Amino acid sequence: MEVPVGFIAKLWSFVSFLPFFFLLFTLGCLKGLITGPIVLGVIVIGNSAIVVGLWPAHFIWTYYCVARSKRLGWVLKSAVLVLLPLPLILWPVIAILGSLLGGLGYGFFAPLIATFEAVGEGVTDAFYHCFVDGTVSTVKGSLTVVVDFTDFCFHSYFSYMDELCEEVHPNEKPMEVKLSKLPSCLLVSMLAIPVDVPVITAVALWKSPFMLFRGWKRLLEDLIGREGPFLETVCVPFAGLAILLWPLAVVGSVIASFLSSFLLALYSGVVVHQEDSFQLGLAYIVAAISLFDEYTNDLLDMREGSCFIRPRYRRNMSPYNDDEIRRNSLDQQNEREESRSSKMASQGSRKLKQTIQRYTPVQVWDWLFKSCEVNGRILLHEGLIDAKDIVNCIARGKCKKLGVKLPSLSILQCLLESAKSNSAGLVIFDEVELTKTNWPKDIIFEWFVGPLLTMKEQIKRLQLQEDEEICLRKLLMHCKNDRPEEWDEIGFPSSDNVKRAQLQAIIRRLQGIVSSLSRIPTFRRRFKNLVKKLYIEAIEIGLIVSYANIEGGTKSGHGNGSRCSNGRDDSKDGNESPENELGFEVNGNVV
Repeated sequence: MEVPVGFIAKLWSFVSFLPFFFLLFTLGCLKGLITGPIVLGVIVIGNSAIVVGLWPAHFIWTYYCVARSKRLGWVLKSAVLVLLPLPLILWPVIAILGSLLGGLGYGFFAPLIATFEAVGEGVTDAFYHCFVDGTVSTVKGSLTVVVDFTDFCFHSYFSYMDELCEEVHPNEKPMEVKLSKLPSCLLVSMLAIPVDVPVITAVALWKSPFMLFRGWKRLLEDLIGREGPFLETVCVPFAGLAILLWPLAVVGSVIASFLSSFLLALYSGVVVHQEDSFQLGLAYIVAAISLFDEYTNDLLDMREGSCFIRPRYRRNMSPYNDDEIRRNSLDQQNEREESRSSKMASQGSRKLKQTIQRYTPVQVWDWLFKSCEVNGRILLHEGLIDAKDIVNCIARGKCKKLGVKLPSLSILQCLLESAKSNSAGLVIFDEVELTKTNWPKDIIFEWFVGPLLTMKEQIKRLQLQEDEEICLRKLLMHCKNDRPEEWDEIGFPSSDNVKRAQLQAIIRRLQGIVSSLSRIPTFRRRFKNLVKKLYIEAIEIGLIVSYANIEGGTKSGHGNGSRCSNGRDDSKDGNESPENELGFEVNGNVV
């Protein structure tokens, strides 16, 4: 089919689309009503059991870690210990309510969306998929939600607490609150809540009709004219679904604005403490309204700036900061270029549209685990991954070493390739480059990518040789990388201690980033699946023997060499026996 041209053709396309849309919508709602209660029960019962069962341990361990932490000063620690019961008591209530709302939304809308996806372009046997898609997969997805939530409560939480109890550097000062500033901080925060919360909520309510009608206008234009995101597939029914559900998005944005207004108001106390000025805290109360108004204007593509005044609330902040103006102008220029490119794409240039298409965080997340799998297989063959590490990760859940160093190595390989190719961003695959124009437009993702780009430039300035890059892999996997001298036993080609220290600092920073990523709930589940693939690979190459051979006394394993001057590792005698506490099948045989 071709894109309709002319008013009559577009009108007929729109009218003929309506019955098709309502049939799919009715079928999707029926599937949601059938699947929704099952999904709701799985998520609510599973998450509630985890929260209630672990609540005593969370309560006691949180108090223990805060009391033991040296990162907090005694005043701040005392205040936290006094205030902790409130969030700890509210945690089960919030978790159960969140599971209830999340289960309702996921159980109903996932089958509904899957119904519309079943008639997309390139789908074979669409009639069958309209009835089947989104039923069993949604139930399995609810089980995955419970598994990820369990990983967060069992592993991520205790990882955060362990970090809080870690020893601090001798020169590191603990976080502290000055008692003399507390009265003024509390007073400003109490004054900010009755001012900022109602005004910000009023601004959000005032702009909600603009958001509603601007969204409807754009969606209807895309639906009737087959432009924008609907250019690739004619008669894509997502437009009708988005039009129908757009009021819910507007209501959600107003609720989010109301909740965020409390955080904006309470931040005024932080400003008072940081600037040691009661007056600047009052100035922030007024400036917060202007900041929110300008932010919403940018989101809704309304006029720039704000009609509210914005007083100066930082000592080192001028009303017209040159760096901020320059940064804003560059951002606006990039947005105009992207908008112009998107307009050209909507007019028919499909190739250009694919060029400017942004990657999603899920795609980057998939790349990381795919890269870990590829590098893991290579390291297995080279002997840089020990069989004991793989078996301990699967059988005992001890994945801390492998779960940090293997992803760190994959990211390091990416940085080395990006530095050698003089890329403006990161080369994640062959001929696939992640730059500011196509990476996910997500503030959390930018926090992750920003340090990586800095490390890439540091690596580029070091001008590593090929033998140094090869040796870095073993140094990352088998050294603590605390002192330049510990690389002497490994045989690093360069004797420059400054270069060694810089590389070790990069490795430590990479491992810190990966440690933070490992606390994301989906990380543990996906990494365990990755390790199982590496386990199967280890069996195929003879690195791990079968369960029957272990029981019979046969022991097998590969060691690692002590130097990397020849580019490969020598093997040891292989007297160590890997653990045998495993229970899944490989090629039909239990191992």
